[in-house]
Amino acid sequence: MTSRVRRTVLPGGLRVITEQLAGVRSASIGVWVGVGSRDETATLHGCSHFLEHLLFKGTSERSALDISIALDAVGGEFNAFTAKEYTCFHARVLDDDLDLAVDVLGDMITSSLLTPEDVEAERDVILDEIAMHDDDPDDVVHNLFAEQAYGPAAPLGRPIAGTVGSIEALTRAQVARFYQRHYRPANMVVAAAGNLEHAQVVKMVRSAFGRRGWLTGDEPPVAPRRGAKRVRVHPGVIEATRPFEQVNLVLGMEGVHRNDDRRFALGVLNTALGGGTSSRLFQEVRERRGLAYSVFSFASHHADSGLVGVSVGCLPNKLDEVLAVVRTELSRVAAHGISEEELVRGKGQLRGGLVLGLEDSGSRMSRIGKAELVHDELLGIDAVMDRIGSVTLDEVQSVAKQVFGKPEILAVVGPS
Repeated sequence: MTSRVRRTVLPGGLRVITEQLAGVRSASIGVWVGVGSRDETATLHGCSHFLEHLLFKGTSERSALDISIALDAVGGEFNAFTAKEYTCFHARVLDDDLDLAVDVLGDMITSSLLTPEDVEAERDVILDEIAMHDDDPDDVVHNLFAEQAYGPAAPLGRPIAGTVGSIEALTRAQVARFYQRHYRPANMVVAAAGNLEHAQVVKMVRSAFGRRGWLTGDEPPVAPRRGAKRVRVHPGVIEATRPFEQVNLVLGMEGVHRNDDRRFALGVLNTALGGGTSSRLFQEVRERRGLAYSVFSFASHHADSGLVGVSVGCLPNKLDEVLAVVRTELSRVAAHGISEEELVRGKGQLRGGLVLGLEDSGSRMSRIGKAELVHDELLGIDAVMDRIGSVTLDEVQSVAKQVFGKPEILAVVGPS
């Protein structure tokens, strides 16, 4: 799939980045906003996610139903998500309907009404969503893991959606101020990929986002987020009792931040350790011992911190044995690294997953949008493949020793 990436900065600092793809008839657009749950004070906990919901509720030009109908009528896909360091609103449509998708998103982003009635109605929806997450053992245990790692008072340690108490306390005025402070051109990237022309997309964005003089001023684009210092990670154990059939656990340690050069070696290591059915953990925990149905490892990265860990769900009477096996495997990796065969397999799986994951316009849009917002550079796909391919056994062993030799963070959720 041949492609071409281009970038334009509009007045006010709004960045437009596109990737023209040959041989497709779809187009995807995303508005990436440089604000997430870690930007909230304790009194604003959950505000980013609350605002994400509210921007679908209507503008002076479109009601909430109008917004839904506009994309449904052309068979488009339309959604949004909030993360700890950014928020994204995205749509995927036929290439002929890209202008419509851009206009709807521009209207939502620049002209949301945030009416008191909508705030109250959506408050109940979010409380239902929090209850739903509290019934999901995987969500509960990963939230607990973050809470132990960063502390319950730290933004990175709090759940993205907020808590019942924080959502009930948020006022319309607080949400509106948050909207005005963070949803400004310089803090956003509009990314699009598919069968498109860059100049036409820029024209669409200029029109859709220029409502009521929104694209004014000469503020430069906000630079990628950088932490002044590493965020402290706290080892320890945290537990919660829930009436689940299984015990879910996450055992992990401090990892690396997203711009750390070791992230490629860690990616290969993570894949070999618990990234698929041939991985060490899957083979040892599930295939050989039958201790769990689901087991995988992960690595998460933020601007100034990162975590690595192993997630397992098992029967309560298997918990001690599962923990013993996982700890043994992590100790072995820390002491001896991985084998040459695992290195080759890990690289192949990582490279294949990268390429196969970029076979549609939506994933291409996400790649360029996120890179523009949170990184200093957009590495080409070939460059990323080369970086993965150049990882050596020594590099993997070094990062394994550095990471898996650190003190443990353990979160456990299950029946009493």
